[in-house]
Amino acid sequence: MKDPVTDFEYPGAWVAACRSPDLLPDVRRGLAVLTASGTVLRRGFTTGTTAAAACKAAVLSLAEDEVKGVGITLPCGIAVRVPVDAYRGTASCWKDAGDYPADVTAGLEFVATAVPSLSGSVQFVPGEGIGSFARDTPRHRQGTPAISAPALDCIRRSIDEAVEEAGLHGATVILTIPRGAEVAQKTLNPKVGVQAGISVLGTTGLVEPWDDHLAEGVLDRIARALPGAVVLTTGRLGLRYSRLLFPEHEAILVGSNLSEALRAVDGDAVLCGLPGLILKFMNPAVLDGTGCATVEELSGSPLWEEVARREVRAFSVRYPRVRVVIVDRGGRVIAESP
Repeated sequence: MKDPVTDFEYPGAWVAACRSPDLLPDVRRGLAVLTASGTVLRRGFTTGTTAAAACKAAVLSLAEDEVKGVGITLPCGIAVRVPVDAYRGTASCWKDAGDYPADVTAGLEFVATAVPSLSGSVQFVPGEGIGSFARDTPRHRQGTPAISAPALDCIRRSIDEAVEEAGLHGATVILTIPRGAEVAQKTLNPKVGVQAGISVLGTTGLVEPWDDHLAEGVLDRIARALPGAVVLTTGRLGLRYSRLLFPEHEAILVGSNLSEALRAVDGDAVLCGLPGLILKFMNPAVLDGTGCATVEELSGSPLWEEVARREVRAFSVRYPRVRVVIVDRGGRVIAESP
């Protein structure tokens, strides 16, 4: 049985040990993960998926009396049905965090309001509670909404689908997150230069139950991997590029849990991914004195080569059997072990 989100092939022993066989169909669909102990943990929906569902429901409710659920195709390609509450152009969707216990956005309400457009245009308007960038970064201009490209694509695609299903010529959809500014104070947004609300994100559209999943499943995968044939990575883009750069290795997604993952490694390993989590893991104070608010900003500055070289060398002294390969969002190697 394969996880359609990560392409990980679950060992037969894990499937046989499953404590909730009735949940295995969710594992096959990618809506849950199976751990080494046989526990099934639900994936949740990202802020991007929640936003897309609210927007689609708002448009559909212009043509239907009441909408209680909508179909969304996630950025990872999986089709899901998301519960909503929509009536006469206004929809609410509450964020489902699955079995991820540390998700501060769990239960947060997303509200979308839709009106028909006589001009035939389709417009999406981010409103209150959605953060914006306080300064220019390598990828974003000051004042632009903090909505990732995969999330924005999912939102726009869902609105387009709803306009067609409702038989409308066009629509304008305004999305707000009433408690977004309040909840954002519990996230990293104020530290990374996103102000006045939360970020709308989602590379796959699903939230991983990282805390428990790492302890029960990922660490076991690391320990079972062939010596010298494991590459650890921190995120979805890192996972993609790790597979391309190291096709003979088993690429394992560990998120921010690098300390635990490295302790589980037996022999040589590769650490590959985007610079953010990796550099902050190597040195939590890496940004001190640089004038940069984020590692991504640092990676686009003239200081990058000097700082990256220094931190990678220091890391190699502490972990001599771990090769480091840092890539940018286009997959280009921008730093690596000497």
